[in-house]
Amino acid sequence: MDIRSLPKVLLHDHLDGGLRPATVAELAGEYGYNALPTHDVDELATWFNRGAKRNDLVLYLETFAHTVGVMQHRDAIERVSYECAVDLATDGVVYAEVRMAPELCTEQGLTLDEVVQAMLDGFERGSKGTGLTIYLICSAMRTAAHSREIAELAVRWRDRGCVGFDIAGAEAGYPPTRHLDAFEYVRRENFHITIHAGEAFGLPSIWEAVQFCGAERLGHGVRIVDDITGEPGNEQLGRLATFVRDRRIPLELCPTSNVGTGVCATIADHPIGMLRRLRFRVTVNTDNRLMSATSMTNEMEQLRDAFGWGLDDFQWVTINAMKSAFAPFPERLRLIDEVIKPGYAAARRATGA
Repeated sequence: MDIRSLPKVLLHDHLDGGLRPATVAELAGEYGYNALPTHDVDELATWFNRGAKRNDLVLYLETFAHTVGVMQHRDAIERVSYECAVDLATDGVVYAEVRMAPELCTEQGLTLDEVVQAMLDGFERGSKGTGLTIYLICSAMRTAAHSREIAELAVRWRDRGCVGFDIAGAEAGYPPTRHLDAFEYVRRENFHITIHAGEAFGLPSIWEAVQFCGAERLGHGVRIVDDITGEPGNEQLGRLATFVRDRRIPLELCPTSNVGTGVCATIADHPIGMLRRLRFRVTVNTDNRLMSATSMTNEMEQLRDAFGWGLDDFQWVTINAMKSAFAPFPERLRLIDEVIKPGYAAARRATGA
């Protein structure tokens, strides 16, 4: 089974977590960013990956100071976005929603709108001539106080390539309801919401995201397992887990990233296997390709090795993700019927499955 050639759908990928190590070094030199731990590309890649394996979300997030540090100029942002689209297309991704906090890219005087324009220009250029459809999700930092402004930014760009609003960053101590005004605004505007919840913090974060803030999807959401008890094959779901499953609220699961932030020790220990078996709306994602040294192909290969997943499993999670995307319904349907299902049918013929 050639996993790289399979059509993939990616809902949870951070632009500032997916830079090429060589690009970080080159942009640092070009724009005079002097804080990198090293300018050797191989050493830099190792440094980012090592920093992501400290079993702590806050420590994990520290590595982003350097990627954001080289994303303060229009051309740099456009280049990073272009390379993101190229890399995803090369990996077999046919649909992607890539998220970024524009507020992090304004230290050298760019406006929020200029940042968004640069990202979308890069996405358009990088995806041109490929099979990739790529959109932007505007994230607000949950540790800051700009969420209403970012929500308005996301809505302002809704017809030009932005498909949703999110909050990201350190979870513990920064509950979703701190940003309730922003979420209520997005809901009134009939726009889309995904919320980082249930990654480093537990059920209260998920509950607030869903019941107060209107999350249509859960960024990670892996801690929903805290509301599931019992032995394998005889699990009992608590009220919140039942609600999430019954409502088909998608879980944007990121296995490799979760190992790095201490959610579980190995991929084999990740609850994605149980959540798939219990038929939650499971999706598979990369989170931060640079920090986790990963790709969609790598995520799927690890799930194949850990859980014995095959074409049926990968088609199931891929269609789950496409159903859960923020693109308009006709576009989702077209990609499922004309790209994803034919792609998996061809893979079955190739393998004799």
